[in-house]
Amino acid sequence: MPALPRILAALVLLIAGVAAARADDGVPDSGVLVLGRVSDDPKQDYARLRPMLDHVVPRLASVGIREGRILMARDNQQMVSYLRRGKVDWLSETAGAAVTWQDRAGARLLLLTERGGLPTYQSVLFARRDRGIRALADLRGRTIAFQNNASTSAYFLPAIEILGAGLPLVVLASPSDRPSADVAGFVFARSELNISTWVHKGLVDAGAYSEQDWLDLDRMPEAFRRDLMVFHRSPAVPRAMEMVRGDLDPRVADALRAVLLAAPDDPTALPALRAMWNTTRYREPDAASERALADFRRGMSRVRAEVE
Repeated sequence: MPALPRILAALVLLIAGVAAARADDGVPDSGVLVLGRVSDDPKQDYARLRPMLDHVVPRLASVGIREGRILMARDNQQMVSYLRRGKVDWLSETAGAAVTWQDRAGARLLLLTERGGLPTYQSVLFARRDRGIRALADLRGRTIAFQNNASTSAYFLPAIEILGAGLPLVVLASPSDRPSADVAGFVFARSELNISTWVHKGLVDAGAYSEQDWLDLDRMPEAFRRDLMVFHRSPAVPRAMEMVRGDLDPRVADALRAVLLAAPDDPTALPALRAMWNTTRYREPDAASERALADFRRGMSRVRAEVE
């Protein structure tokens, strides 16, 4: 082969190798907007996310976005890694995950999200009426069921309230395990319906999740609710939050903010909003939401320091 063609061929191979190495290293493609999600049901969550991504991407063409992708993570730790490596640009989640990504991966709050017309939500703690539990102090020596260690309303908010009442909180091996008389013990039930069932059947003394779950007949059957009572409610926190990675191009972040703020007034966006956990509105953070999130962050830090 003549010298010039050999040189050109070598250059082509070198360029291809560099491109492959950049892809392997996770270097983000500036023309692609990646929407991330921590999921234990990727198929269902993909169906929820894809319509909104398809609505947003064409409206970001002016800032160079030409394609949208969805990237699932198995847990918050993996999502933190994705954010640090620039593999995810945008996420929509509740306060517990959002604060984790801010603290551990430098993610930024873009907008607050209303779901089902609700700008905020709170956790309710409940028990059987015949258990004699009327206040947080009555959980001493008792057991409570949470959902998992990433849930805002079914872990962090109730745990913050229990610690705030001066009651130590310890993890138990199973619902049949019993805490010592001076602490409250907790177990993870994995789903809201399991929490309701375990409390109703007396496997645990109390449970906790959001007030929307308490009103949802699929998660709190009416036959259960008649025997149960709410004995404590947490302070409210923003219902959900739109987050972006900390080093996302400001032009893309600003354009994404504008598209989301306009979406509820765009008839073509309504099916996508409904699919995305019945989102009804996006709004800018205000002083009240910032105070609520600051209080929640302090509470999360205490849970991590004293419980985890």
